[in-house]
Amino acid sequence: MAFYIEPFSLKLPILCLIFCVLSISSSAFTSQDYSNALEKSILFYEGQRSGKLPTDQRLKWRGDSGLSDGSSDNVDLVGGYYDAGDNVKFGLPMAFTTTMLSWSVIEFGNSMQNQIQKARAAIRWSTDYLLKAATATPGALYVQVGDPNKDHQCWERPEDMDTPRNVYKVSTQSPGSDVAAETAAALAAASIVFKDSDPSYSAKLLKTAVNVFDFADKYRGAYSGPLNSVVCPFYCSYSGYQDDLLWGASWLHKASQNDSYLAYIHSNGHTMGADDDAYSFSWDDKRPGTKILLSKGFLENDIQEFQPYKVHSDNYVCSLIQESANFQAQYTPGGLLYKTSSSNLQYVTSSTFLLLTYANYLTSKGGVASCGSTPVTADKLISMAKKQVDYILGDNPAKMSYMVGFGNKYPLHVHHRGSSLPSVHEHPAHIACGDGFQYLNSGSPDPNVLVGAVLGGPDDKDKFADDRNNYQQSEPATYINAPFVGALAFFSAKSTPS
Repeated sequence: MAFYIEPFSLKLPILCLIFCVLSISSSAFTSQDYSNALEKSILFYEGQRSGKLPTDQRLKWRGDSGLSDGSSDNVDLVGGYYDAGDNVKFGLPMAFTTTMLSWSVIEFGNSMQNQIQKARAAIRWSTDYLLKAATATPGALYVQVGDPNKDHQCWERPEDMDTPRNVYKVSTQSPGSDVAAETAAALAAASIVFKDSDPSYSAKLLKTAVNVFDFADKYRGAYSGPLNSVVCPFYCSYSGYQDDLLWGASWLHKASQNDSYLAYIHSNGHTMGADDDAYSFSWDDKRPGTKILLSKGFLENDIQEFQPYKVHSDNYVCSLIQESANFQAQYTPGGLLYKTSSSNLQYVTSSTFLLLTYANYLTSKGGVASCGSTPVTADKLISMAKKQVDYILGDNPAKMSYMVGFGNKYPLHVHHRGSSLPSVHEHPAHIACGDGFQYLNSGSPDPNVLVGAVLGGPDDKDKFADDRNNYQQSEPATYINAPFVGALAFFSAKSTPS
């Protein structure tokens, strides 16, 4: 029994959730503020585009780049996204970004109003590329363009790139089940997004997802084995590939409604992390996200095989609740969820998304999460998520918005090549590899505002150094924004209490 849900139809659970948040205490932000932040969070992706830019490009300081990507292997790999502040196209985080953008639209697209077309465009910019990567060469999946070791020796605009644009792939001989399964998840999730608006494109995405997943499952191995020198330490598969296979199968089940994936999940789950409680959800470790995704089948469709995933989902959200006996998390004095000193906000946005999504699923059946003997309502999860969203947007001890271009005070020295160097339109002359470092080290504000970028964020004491060299705190990433899009859409749809 499948549990496909129409992505944009206004369901009763969503209405219930919106009414629930009316009871939450007054905020520094209005629904219009969240709508503004939502628009900016999607706009950010235009600053990360690789390839030939479209005529409706809104961040005008960017130009075309990477137009010969793939040519070294006689394939077309033009397009896609640069992952963060550099000029490399890493397949694993790009695919995860795509899955999370798609999940944001699936769950909260009906709250995006006039931004839904832009959200779809952001997804399609990536899926067009992933389709090329998955179909260019039989028995292979292209997973990266650019040598990160060479790229990181330069500080130059993507439009000026003269570092090697080597391409890297996984194959039957050099498998990469992690990146392949995440790519399958991305294509499957996106197929749901486009099911109504572009059925033929949706069908193509799903067909390719099926093939890529079969490849990932049949030829097993972690891609950071054969590709260690170019994917590590940047995007090593630290968690292994088993969690990615279960994640990919879960998305294919949701997208295809094919019970063979239900059987796969049932047969393989125990060896792929289904029995593990994990407390960090990211491009590397998919276990918490998979549990919550599958819990929907039990909560809304009474698929009994998925009942254990509801238990594990409860354990995950309980780990974030300070009053819970299962509390595992750390918070800063100002109330920010804190996991790591480098790019911490990626864990904040992913956790926030899972809290809201699980609240959505619980509300559909009037359910609660169980933290031991203590019931936890959807309202509680929404309130927790809201505190994290508001902190990022500026309700924090520093009164600093960690979304560039939002609010009155936000970081001005972003660790991002294109943002920190003069626009190619203002300074058309080539800026060579080493010549750009003067801009990295400059104390001047970025000449180009990377609107909507959510940065790595403050430390465990709520301190933030607005310094371009402080990449741990000042670098954006596509996968930080992706789940935040869904969270902002949710809060933009509610009325703010007086």
